[in-house]
Amino acid sequence: MTNHNTNDRDRRVVITGAGLITPLGIGVSETWTALCAGKSGISEITRFDTSEFQTKIAGEVKGFQPEDFLPKKDAKRTQLFIAYAIAASRMAVEDSGLVISDANRNRIGVITGCGLGGLSILEETAHTLATKGPKRVTPFFIPMMIGNMAAGMVSIQFGARGPNSSIATACAAGSHGIGEAFRLIKRGSADAMITGGVESVITPTCVAGFGAMKALSTRNDEPEKASRPFDRDRDGFVVGEGSGMMILETLEGALERGAHIYAEICGYGMSGDGYHMTAPPPDAEGAARCMMAAIEDAGISYRQIDYINAHGTSTPLNDLYETRAIKTVFKEKAHSLPVSSTKSMTGHLLGGAGGIEGVFTALAIHEDIIPPTINLDNPGEECDLDYVPNVARKAELEYAMSNSFGFGGTNAAVILKKYR
Repeated sequence: MTNHNTNDRDRRVVITGAGLITPLGIGVSETWTALCAGKSGISEITRFDTSEFQTKIAGEVKGFQPEDFLPKKDAKRTQLFIAYAIAASRMAVEDSGLVISDANRNRIGVITGCGLGGLSILEETAHTLATKGPKRVTPFFIPMMIGNMAAGMVSIQFGARGPNSSIATACAAGSHGIGEAFRLIKRGSADAMITGGVESVITPTCVAGFGAMKALSTRNDEPEKASRPFDRDRDGFVVGEGSGMMILETLEGALERGAHIYAEICGYGMSGDGYHMTAPPPDAEGAARCMMAAIEDAGISYRQIDYINAHGTSTPLNDLYETRAIKTVFKEKAHSLPVSSTKSMTGHLLGGAGGIEGVFTALAIHEDIIPPTINLDNPGEECDLDYVPNVARKAELEYAMSNSFGFGGTNAAVILKKYR
């Protein structure tokens, strides 16, 4: 076991396992292959009748069977978002080779980011209550709905009894989860963490709600071209679903086990806009401060960042303001720094976005490949950076940053580096 008295600054944190459930595939290999090939996971919604909806498209996970990852009895009463988190965590634990036993379980924890939790069970239960009365409401309603149950059930499945928490910072939740797990290990509160993000809310209320805000793309005739970050013709984001989970542990522990290491986590920043419920400030000052905080935490210069996995939602305001923030932080380097939005292919997983994008960033560093921003045909006004349009790119990556920004003006940035 790791020495718990190690100085904070000496405790290095590495990623030794990853799991992905995304609109591009089940598993890391299937998703990563599709991502590097510039494939889109966006299609027509099959979960409910969209005839009265303005938006009829989403990034649904296809071919997922909960019983492949859970006992049949449990699978029946597990909400999809929880099942996704357990499945991605199972992949990550197996990938890392981490054995959770009586000897170490109290030092291994779980943190998940989740924005909306069990929205589908909430809809079903509200309908049951209105039509059949309170006696017909299932006793599983509350535990199936609450967002922290993803972390809770992952902990139960693996017997991980260290720090257990769930973060609900909207679209920044997955990145905040990874950042907080990194800090817990760095300061000696845990030796390993199962962490990432999850979301599954392709439901009538979610699509109607975001639709009412005019936040969603209505490019229904060409689903695979609807998510187009930084493009002149972007008209809103596309809801995606799934989970990205990773195993973080001390470098000492990973070397002791002879574990495979994808990348090292070395910096984490967070900030608040203090500006508006849903819109970022035009100067993107909060996002810029967040990125600067992560760079400072990593103890490096902005000139050392080789790639940014952008928040890049495909909404008119986000893409413009994130571009401004990058220019503020990276000054003369901004125009030569590769920036890409993988949401062009997966859609926007909301609270799960930072989870899958954290895994994508680790894979980018490990494989020296930058995934593209697809559907970028004509860059939008002021969107004049190197967004790696349409085709993946080979590049030697030493340091990379993953950005996530959420409603309420909550911002997160995580910095990864190549493990040497």
